[in-house]
Amino acid sequence: CRCCADGRRHSSILYNILRSQERAAASPAGQGPRRGPGQTSRGCPCGGWRRRRVALRSPQVACKAASAVLVKTLRFVQNVPCFQELPLDEQLLLVRSCWAPLLVLGLAQDRVHFETVESAEPSMLQRILTTRRQGEQPPPRGPAPGRPHHGPAGGGGPQLPSAGEIQAIKGFLAKCWSLDISTKEYAYLKGTVLFNPDLPGLQCTQYIEGLQREAQQALNEHVRLIHRGDEARFAKLNVVLSLLRSINANVIAELFFRPIIGAVNMDDMLLEMLCAKL
Repeated sequence: CRCCADGRRHSSILYNILRSQERAAASPAGQGPRRGPGQTSRGCPCGGWRRRRVALRSPQVACKAASAVLVKTLRFVQNVPCFQELPLDEQLLLVRSCWAPLLVLGLAQDRVHFETVESAEPSMLQRILTTRRQGEQPPPRGPAPGRPHHGPAGGGGPQLPSAGEIQAIKGFLAKCWSLDISTKEYAYLKGTVLFNPDLPGLQCTQYIEGLQREAQQALNEHVRLIHRGDEARFAKLNVVLSLLRSINANVIAELFFRPIIGAVNMDDMLLEMLCAKL
């Protein structure tokens, strides 16, 4: 980003002294810039840190934990009697659309922690020199116009997630942990996510819509019974569901499965796991 480029360009001692004097003069009584409570500087006022590519610090540990959660998630889905009554193609359509939100809910339920590190991307000059030595054309920098930021899971080269995308996942996990969601509440939330009647191509739309409504009603009744003093808890849990919409399935696949499985097609893997006895 421009801020980081300016920082590298003006890293002399004289420049730093002058900049510190400007900041001191611009703040009240020369005390420096003030921050609100809980605010921390990310070192880049333009928000460019959100676009930086990151990778897992310990991929073997985190990917193994995520794989175990995926197995448990599909086992939970298979044990839902109403789900088993649906045709196989309807089951697969539902699982393909919601496996990532269900996985993230499982990560929250199992309190899986993971850390990421910034990935050092080669500069444009390095990319040009490398490809010219190999006799190839320089690859384009960034995604082509009109194409999605992340390719399909298992297709093309690896696309490391950005810091902003990881921040969304960690923010969701922190929200769940702050609410101390119970096992039954997680089950009702998963049922609400699983039975999505708005998916195109579904044939049993009314039946699936009824199942989603039942999951929401069961969650509401459970909250009213167990958390009588917290009238806003049901609304807070629905906020958790809304946060799931910001999590990209391709990001989850690239983060937790490509490092250990490689260029895997998640649809094929889900079909194989769904038809197997987990």
